[in-house]
Amino acid sequence: MIVTDQQSRELVFAALADQVRRQILDTLASHGECSAGFISDQISSVGRTTVSTHLKALKMSGVVVERRSGRHRYFSIDPAGPANDALQFLRDVLERALEVGETSSDSPSAKDDVAEGASARRRA
Repeated sequence: MIVTDQQSRELVFAALADQVRRQILDTLASHGECSAGFISDQISSVGRTTVSTHLKALKMSGVVVERRSGRHRYFSIDPAGPANDALQFLRDVLERALEVGETSSDSPSAKDDVAEGASARRRA
């Protein structure tokens, strides 16, 4: 099955939607490659089984990669994986929004709209 860029981004955004997964990523970003046990020790809000479930979801989305060494599994963020594509998508969206914001804030009608809104709030 071939996964498109859009599907890949959706998997990444779905993976990042969960607070525990974001905590896992924060741990990996702060400490580099970590074992599942170490990650579990860093996240006190859930147990080891739940952390393992979230690691599996992050791995399936491509945000995290796993390295096995004997019986141990080590996880790290894949900086070249789909998360990078999702980040680039967000950068592009935000840059376009800033460009539009700069263009519209320079126009007289946009300034009038802002002034009108401030007047309406003062009257309310």
